[in-house]
Amino acid sequence: VLSLAWLGPALGDEDKDEEVVEEEEKEKKEDEVLSDEIKEEDNVLVLHEHNFARALSEHQLLLVEFYAPWCGHCQQLAPAFAQAATELRNESSPARLGKVDATAQTALANEFGITSYPTLKLFRDGNRTHPLAYTGRMDSQGIVRWMQRRAGPSATLLQDTDTAAAFVNSQDLVVVGFFKDLRGEAAQAFFELAAEMVDMTFGVAEAAELFQAYGLTADTVCLFKKFDERQTNFPVDPARGLDTAELTRLLRVHSLQLVMEFTNEVQPVPSPVTVPQGPWPPCPHPPPPPQTSNQIFSAKIPHHMLLFLNKSSSEQLSLRDGFRAAAGGFRGEVLFVVVDVTGHGTDVLPFFGMTPADAPTLRLVKMENNHKYQMEQDNFSDSAIRTFIQAVLDGKVKPRLLSAEPPEDWDTRPVKVLVGKTFEQVAFDETKNVFVKFYAPWCPHCQAMAAAWEELAERYKDREDIVIAEMDSTANELENITIHGFPTLHYFPAGPGRKMVEYKSTRDVETFSKFLDNGGTLPVEPPVSEAREQPPYPGQSPAPAG
Repeated sequence: VLSLAWLGPALGDEDKDEEVVEEEEKEKKEDEVLSDEIKEEDNVLVLHEHNFARALSEHQLLLVEFYAPWCGHCQQLAPAFAQAATELRNESSPARLGKVDATAQTALANEFGITSYPTLKLFRDGNRTHPLAYTGRMDSQGIVRWMQRRAGPSATLLQDTDTAAAFVNSQDLVVVGFFKDLRGEAAQAFFELAAEMVDMTFGVAEAAELFQAYGLTADTVCLFKKFDERQTNFPVDPARGLDTAELTRLLRVHSLQLVMEFTNEVQPVPSPVTVPQGPWPPCPHPPPPPQTSNQIFSAKIPHHMLLFLNKSSSEQLSLRDGFRAAAGGFRGEVLFVVVDVTGHGTDVLPFFGMTPADAPTLRLVKMENNHKYQMEQDNFSDSAIRTFIQAVLDGKVKPRLLSAEPPEDWDTRPVKVLVGKTFEQVAFDETKNVFVKFYAPWCPHCQAMAAAWEELAERYKDREDIVIAEMDSTANELENITIHGFPTLHYFPAGPGRKMVEYKSTRDVETFSKFLDNGGTLPVEPPVSEAREQPPYPGQSPAPAG
């Protein structure tokens, strides 16, 4: 007892010492935040509201990532962002990379209108009022090339025929702008376009001898290729000037081969900010296969015509001649792609409800809604292909919609299993309020919410007026409903003139229940303090509070 009497005060003093140390460390951290000192993590500047102005004043080009610690996309980007920062620093570039925790630095997040994570903005010459939105790829190489184009000249000046010829022959594809005045508006617009299109190489010329050498008399942008037509000219309209959006589209279209081969040589890098297009169907979270050529989808051509064939068959290979002959008349409107069903094309066959045994066959895909159109198999001539494509473009052909067969027990479980064939009879039943989950079996976000969806169905299984259902959208398609990402949740209220409602809130049982009990809308609730600190449901990274 005596020893405890002596030990007690000592323990108490020890606790107080620990509290003092913790308080001192907290104050130290606060002092660090209040300082304008700029610290680095993996060559990335760590920025906050007290050192942000200093960073802008010290760095001519500063690309800043506004992130949230809990955001999965931000965590995925972090290694590539750090690698890009290291590469730029090692080459002594004037471009630097920085990051801001937007959930902690709310003043900066509000100042720059941050509405999603991650958001990347470029600050040039210390100007914080008009930052430039990042438009490049979300990988280290894409970030480095995008910054290099802004740090140096975006186009190489070609001064004579020898340097021009060497430049044109240096790569499979180059772009050269011929301008009578490099200080004019058209040339300046061209330089800006060259800074954006970092995956192409640009040159510029104003010498009269170069205009003559390439058969030009007025301002023209030329695309030089080592395939198909060797030189494609895009004259600058003297009245309207250079339309950068239209020129970008034309360069994308004409940089592709007339007939593309579906391969995995270039894998698309999904951007966490924007939803990428492709593979066929477009989805923000494609499964591990297929790996696709990003060129096919980056051109944003509205229709894709696909020839599925077995390349080991010489008879089927011969079908490429008629396919190619039909392609020229639809350039820019329809992209022609050959898919080897025994090679890289194997992985895309399930998207079309096909097997290798279905080859040879033709499909046309309308990219805006992912509708697929099937051509009759008995005629692969170029005239037949042209006739079929034109009929689809004119709206004279119905899409071929996939539908699985309904399971025998589709309506005996709490969650009703819908397929293409049975969707309308259930979802459009005017006596029921129908809540449908459109999912993909491989989608991790769908898997994460599966238990909540089952629990919701169990909760409402005795309600005659409410149906909880789901549909595998990789095996079933609907003519008037297009699913752009997974999972997608749609509510079909009871009654005549029913109008579909898309559910976009938190994916948990209690919020689902509030939505259903309130007739397909969420009740208005008073704002919760510090709501912006809470991460949203998996797969979404909005800011500040969803």
